[in-house]
Amino acid sequence: MQLLKVDTLEQAREKLIQAVGSDWLKVCEVAVEDARDKVLAEDIYGVQDIPEFRRSMVDGYAVQAKDTMGASDSIPVFLEVIEDVAIGTKAQSTIVPGTCAYVPTGGMLPEGADSCVMVEYCEQFDKTHIAVSQPVSPGRHIVDIGEDSKKGALIFKKGRRLRPQEVGVLAAEGLTKVKVYAPLSVFVISTGDELVTPGEELPIGKIYDINTQALTALARKHGFFISGTKTVPDVYEALRGAIEEAQKISDIVVISGGSSKGKKDITAQLIDELSEPGVFTHGLALKPGKPTILGMDKKSHTLMVGLPGHPVAAMAVFEMLPVWLKKELEGEAKKLLLPAVLDGNVPGTPGRKMLLFVELTRSEDGYQARPIFGKSGLMSTMTRADGYAVVDLNQEGLKSGDKIWVAQL
Repeated sequence: MQLLKVDTLEQAREKLIQAVGSDWLKVCEVAVEDARDKVLAEDIYGVQDIPEFRRSMVDGYAVQAKDTMGASDSIPVFLEVIEDVAIGTKAQSTIVPGTCAYVPTGGMLPEGADSCVMVEYCEQFDKTHIAVSQPVSPGRHIVDIGEDSKKGALIFKKGRRLRPQEVGVLAAEGLTKVKVYAPLSVFVISTGDELVTPGEELPIGKIYDINTQALTALARKHGFFISGTKTVPDVYEALRGAIEEAQKISDIVVISGGSSKGKKDITAQLIDELSEPGVFTHGLALKPGKPTILGMDKKSHTLMVGLPGHPVAAMAVFEMLPVWLKKELEGEAKKLLLPAVLDGNVPGTPGRKMLLFVELTRSEDGYQARPIFGKSGLMSTMTRADGYAVVDLNQEGLKSGDKIWVAQL
């Protein structure tokens, strides 16, 4: 094991993909009503035409459009009403010139009708006739068979994250279950003699454990399942026991702290001892995030991730590696980036990529991005940020007025 022989972000990501393999993600079947925020593990094709019948978009009268030509308030068109179609029932009549049928919103259009006139532009003339005061064009206020989706057509591709609107489409197809990727389980271990659990008394020289709460919240945000958490001192036996426990029940073991070269930084040693083939990355050409460790245990299929102890660096690396890996394997669409104009100069970090956290403001000309400069141990750096831009490792710096692309947090 070679300590802190740094990888670029791209190299670390390539090694991650190779380490976990293509079959690491598990697939499960869930009820459609429970599918929100899950990612599809199969392509979805139309089971039927939607709608299966021509239907009205308004409360009104189904007509032949040519019958309404020239209709106005002063010279209305008179049509015979031959049916009152009830919602959820099949229309029985056939519309011929000079006739119409009342159809509620969502109701089935009778044969022969090619449009609907809104009820607001129709007035009862006698028991069997209405006066129409506005013309309509063919297709007005109706939905044709298969206009929403057609039977056999690809509706959603594998890798699509299901929002409420996608869940609605699945229900419209009559589906009750769907195959999705099972959530990856994450066990978060925070290390440090100085850590105290929030809510307990805080002696001088100690700090509250931020990373456990911050990382579990970040993991849940991105659809991971938290299999457990533990805070341990910088003691070999304690950390070893926590890692062994986590390996048994988790896809990913995250250890924050103990990843650099200090005398108590034993994370890399333990990952190597408890996994095979062990550590494959120790050091990342990224600011913040240089003392990052990646390892794999093929026997338990567990990915081992050692994160920096500073909260901002830990969260940034988790976003750039485990979150990226999950989305890459699921085939989820790439994160949309916002174009913004930089409002301030930014020095470069030669030899390392830099995550530049920014505050976004919107103007008539688009977004402006104000750089946030802060130490990686300060949570205020992250709480003020609306997003981040990646500054390339060979870039000398950025000038105020430069265009950047921002990933929203």
